[in-house]
Amino acid sequence: MDSEMIAEVIVSPCDEGVRVGLSEAHGWNAYAAELRSALGVVIDISGVGTLEVSELLVSRPLPDRYRMLRNGWEVSRAEAMDLVEGMAAGYGPYCRLSRTGRLRVESGWDGAVHFYVPSKIANEIVGLRSGNLSLEWRIAAPEPADVSRFVEAAADDDFWKAVTAVARRVTLLCERWAYGAYGCRWFRITPDNAAEVAQAVRPRSLLCVVTDPDLRLEPALLDGDFTAFKDPLTSGELAYCAYPDGAADLAEVTDGGFSFMLKDSALVKWCAVVPDPDGVVRGQWEDFREM
Repeated sequence: MDSEMIAEVIVSPCDEGVRVGLSEAHGWNAYAAELRSALGVVIDISGVGTLEVSELLVSRPLPDRYRMLRNGWEVSRAEAMDLVEGMAAGYGPYCRLSRTGRLRVESGWDGAVHFYVPSKIANEIVGLRSGNLSLEWRIAAPEPADVSRFVEAAADDDFWKAVTAVARRVTLLCERWAYGAYGCRWFRITPDNAAEVAQAVRPRSLLCVVTDPDLRLEPALLDGDFTAFKDPLTSGELAYCAYPDGAADLAEVTDGGFSFMLKDSALVKWCAVVPDPDGVVRGQWEDFREM
C-alpha cells in the first residue's frame, strides 16, 4: 500500500457501556457479532485469503487453540476473526494481522479495531456502520521512520557451535517468541542438549544467551524487570516466572517456590534471531546493546 493513499478505518462500539465494560457489557455480543461480520467484509473487499501475525504480545497463558501462534504464522479468516474479537474484548493475545499491500488490522482502545486499507475502498467499509458499530475513516499518516536498531545476528550453525562451546558452564538461553510475560521459554543448555534445543526453537524468535549468570536472590533487583527460576536448574526447559514490573519483596518470589532470579538486562549482550526455513532473518527485535 502506498503510504500516501492508505485509509485508516476505525470500528468501535456505539454503546458507551460496551466501550467501558467490553466483554462484560450487556451489549457486547451484538457488537462482537457485527465486528466479526465487518472484518469478514473487509477481508473480502481486500481480496486476501490469509493474514500474517506480527508484533505478537502474550500477557497471559495462551489457550490451547492458540498454542502454535507465533510471529510469521498465517491465520485463516475464521482464526483472524477470533483473534480480533479477543483483542477488542481486552483479553488478547494481541498482534498485528496483515497482508502486504492490501490490509493491516490492529487493536485500539475501548473495544476499537483499526483497519488500514487502500483509500479507494474505505467508503465501501464505512458503509457497514449500524446501530452497534461506529465507523469513521481518515487518511492515515505515514508511519514514522524506524530509528530502532534491530538484532541482525542469525541463530545459525556458527551461533549454536559457540553456544555449545560454553555449555559446560552454567548457560541459560531465553527464547522470546512474543512480547509479554508469557512470550518466552527458558532452557539450561548443556553440550548434550544444545542440538535438541536448536531444533526446538521456532523461526523469528529472539534467542538470548547468558553464561555463568549471577542468580542470587537480591533485594536490589526487585524494582526492575527480572525472571525467577526454581532449584535445581536441570538440563532442558526450565520452570520460570517473569516479573516485568518487579516485585514488592523477596517473599513474593520465594513463596512461589523460586530460588533464583536473573535481571533481564543481563540478556542483551549475546542475542540472535532464528531464521526462517529459507535461512533469511525476518524477525525484528530491538538491539539494546550500547554502541
